[in-house]
Amino acid sequence: MTRLTHLDEAGAARMVDVGDKQVTRREATATGRILMSAETAAAIRDGAVAKGDVLAVARVAGIMAAKRTSDLIPLCHPLPLTRVSLDLSLGNDHVEATATAATDGKTGVEMEALTAVSAALLTIYDMAKALDRGMRIEGIRLRAKSGGRSGDWHAD
Repeated sequence: MTRLTHLDEAGAARMVDVGDKQVTRREATATGRILMSAETAAAIRDGAVAKGDVLAVARVAGIMAAKRTSDLIPLCHPLPLTRVSLDLSLGNDHVEATATAATDGKTGVEMEALTAVSAALLTIYDMAKALDRGMRIEGIRLRAKSGGRSGDWHAD
């Protein structure tokens, strides 16, 4: 079994030392979705949600969250992100979020992409909850990563 990198020999949590790693171009993409009633999706599409433009606010929230990942996830390194993009696709009963984060650094940006998706979907929930408290966030996952010692990885 692979040794967990965030635990020391005694099993205590630790921040991984990336000092000896090479700087490489690193990128990660994550996705997730929020399921909702068709009426809620229509209200978002029509701009009829009382709190404002749900997708615009969610996009900004996701990008801002990616930039603050190390403040939210205790053992993450603060990273100089070179890019964060967040695409939101509105369907008849859901919104699909896809985030891509990139850096030139010594550690990956998987957590930044996952955090962007999570924050965007939570923001959609917050902005539309008066219309549909039964919305369900699901399927948040890493889709792909590139760069670093472990190389490229793509989900099935």
